[in-house]
This record gives sequence, C-alpha cells and structure tokens, in this order.
Amino acid sequence: MENHFEIGLGELRQKLLTMASYAETAVNQAVQAFMQRDHDLALRVKADDDVIDKFEIEIDELAIQLLTKAPLASNLRLVTVAMKVSQNLERIGDEATKIAKRARDLTQEPPVKINLDLPRMAGLALVMVKDALDSFVQRDSAAARAIIPRDKEVDALNKEMHQQLAQHMMTNPDTIARCLNWIVATKSLERIADHAKNIAEEVVYLCEAQDIRHTVGKSQPAPPAV
Repeated sequence: MENHFEIGLGELRQKLLTMASYAETAVNQAVQAFMQRDHDLALRVKADDDVIDKFEIEIDELAIQLLTKAPLASNLRLVTVAMKVSQNLERIGDEATKIAKRARDLTQEPPVKINLDLPRMAGLALVMVKDALDSFVQRDSAAARAIIPRDKEVDALNKEMHQQLAQHMMTNPDTIARCLNWIVATKSLERIADHAKNIAEEVVYLCEAQDIRHTVGKSQPAPPAV
C-alpha cells in the first residue's frame, strides 16, 4: 500500500507542477494582451482557464483517494497542503482571466498615455509563485519563509501604480473608465503575489506542522516537525 501511496504522491506533484505551468502562462499571456492591446490573446486566456479549473478538480479527486491511504500524519499534511496549493493556483488563473477581460475592454478604447511597468510587477509575482512551488517540491521551509516578506515589494508597487493612476484620472477625467481597468489589473497581480505567499505559508505548515498564516514573525523557523 505504501508503494501505491508514493506513486500517487508522484502523480499529485506532477499534476500540481503542470497546473502551475498553465497558471504562469495564463498570467504572462494576460499581461501581454493587456500591454499590447491584443484582443485575440485575451480571449485565449479566458478559454484556457477551463484547463486550470479541470486540473483543480483532478487534483482534489486524487488527493481524496490518497487521504484514505496516508500511512503517517506527515503524509496527511502533504496531501491536504497539495489541495490548498491547487486552490491557490486556480485562483491565480482566475486573476489572469480578470486581467484578460480588462485587456479586452481596453482594446475597444483609445490607449491611456501612462507609463506603468505592469510586466515587471507580473514578473515579481510569478517568481514568487515559482519559488513557492519549488519550496513545496523540495519541502524547504526556510526557502518558503524567505518568500513571504517579498510580498511587501509587490504591495508597494501596486500602491505606487494606484497613486499614479489616481493622479492621471484627476488631470485627465476622460480616462477614468480606462484607468479603472488598469487599477483592476494591478490589483490582480498583487493578489497573485498574495497567493504565492499563501502557498509558502502552507509549505511551512507542511514542514514544521506550524500554522503561521495569522502570526507575526513569520520568517522565524520553528523546530522540525515530527
């Protein structure tokens, strides 16, 4: 039974990594569609979201099967954390879809003459997602804890962009509707970084059996879990 369980865990990990790849592609394509005003690419992001949703369902079904076979408490934590990682990846896909919808809306309007580095913000958030997934695969709580404070950089960038957009709307009131689309897009990227942080916190729980989601001093390691 233990061998079957390990095989199932391997399948679960592979599905998660494949799902993460789809989610990353969705975010990159959504931002590209937004910046390049590519209506067709934005539509493709929406269509591909169904694939990410399907992965979440498959992972949940596999995880439930594995929960009945888990021989150790640490195995139970691993399977339940995998389900939570899947949920966060699905929500990252949802945020990509939101950005793509705003991209579609903006292609129907004249461009807003404002210089915001949305791809940089997306890059920061997606590196956090990748590093969080790596820490999960390697069961590295120290690496996971190091990811969590990086969310503040994305938060600060989001705040800075919102301030720039607010200023632009005050001086160019005819662009308010279009600027609001930009605000939604930057907020979605900020939420993607939040989901990466969530994954990192789940990895800490996996490795240390410590729930740090609502605690201070998250970067301080706990004694190893048994």
